[in-house]
Amino acid sequence: MHIDLFTIIVEDYDPAITFFTEVLGFELVEDSPAETNDGRAKRWVVVRPPNAQTGILLARADGETQSAAIGHQAAGRVGFFLRVDDFTAAYDRMARAGAEFVSAPRDEPYGRVAVFRDIAGNRWDLLGPPGPAS
Repeated sequence: MHIDLFTIIVEDYDPAITFFTEVLGFELVEDSPAETNDGRAKRWVVVRPPNAQTGILLARADGETQSAAIGHQAAGRVGFFLRVDDFTAAYDRMARAGAEFVSAPRDEPYGRVAVFRDIAGNRWDLLGPPGPAS
């Protein structure tokens, strides 16, 4: 058993695809036409980190309730965690690509961490192995 997908609600598909592929370095796994339950056009858009099993369904907000949830899927908490093998390289690449980091890198017992926002405004931890002892 594993988690296959989880959803992030976004304002629009294409800017979200660009953010996840160009800023975070994810792969676009699927971008297919689909329909809502009542027959309106939508897209089935899935991205995921290279070599990962779990993907993210980028879902365009449909209606006021979903629009209100954009950027607040974890009620202001960090709700998503991206673990990398080389923290410094990932941090530098993401910063150059335009990621909005809201905290400087710091060391925690579980590793190096810096908080960033995705295109929707959700908070993520970029996590890496612990840094060298000071």
